[in-house]
Amino acid sequence: MDSRLRARVIAEWRGLPETPLVRESARLVREPLTSLMQALGLGDRLREDEVKGAWREVVGEFLATHSTPHSVKDGVLYVRVLQPTLHFEFERNLKPQIVQKLRARFGTKIVRDVRFRIG
Repeated sequence: MDSRLRARVIAEWRGLPETPLVRESARLVREPLTSLMQALGLGDRLREDEVKGAWREVVGEFLATHSTPHSVKDGVLYVRVLQPTLHFEFERNLKPQIVQKLRARFGTKIVRDVRFRIG
């Protein structure tokens, strides 16, 4: 069946002219939302949420359940750690690896250092 004939039959049956669906105009919500946030000066806040969301992937399941990224200020990610022993482990052994992973993922402007606090 010819597509124009099909469209006309459907339009008659519905009682309305059928408008074709334009698929090229569909965009992800993230695209205009990101542009709007940048225009409002909230782009840094959006990046902060992305960094916080990636914490579990960067440090792993166990460490993520015992620590929480709190904020990003001036390129420094502040993380709250529940136990002093984990705080020591983060500071002494894991910090260089974590900073390297975050820089590789987000760039040096977004995260240049990580600081851990008990609490």
